[in-house]
Amino acid sequence: MDRCLFCRIAAGEIPSRKVHEDDEIVAFHDINPARPVHLLVIPKRHITSLATVSDADVPLLGRMLAIANRLATEQGSPDGFRVIINTGRVGHQEVQHLHIHIVGGPDPVGPMLKRV
Repeated sequence: MDRCLFCRIAAGEIPSRKVHEDDEIVAFHDINPARPVHLLVIPKRHITSLATVSDADVPLLGRMLAIANRLATEQGSPDGFRVIINTGRVGHQEVQHLHIHIVGGPDPVGPMLKRV
């Protein structure tokens, strides 16, 4: 199987504007930002989606969420931000590698979902 886009970014094969990197996690600016602050936080290890995590992934998931506040604040969203994890077809997951969107900026993000 070919390595996915985010695996290649994590391996440094594809350039990105990184804002965080450690042994397990990479965070970088979204290439097509929806807000003034729009970062992606990914595990370096390939995990397809939130639907495929196990109890063994809990420490990694916790660390991914724990860096969200620091990154959002450092990148220009100190008064709050939104964390989004799109999962599967219904959740509109576009890249089949677990990733957390951190979105924010100086103005409110807006309503969470369009009411039906």
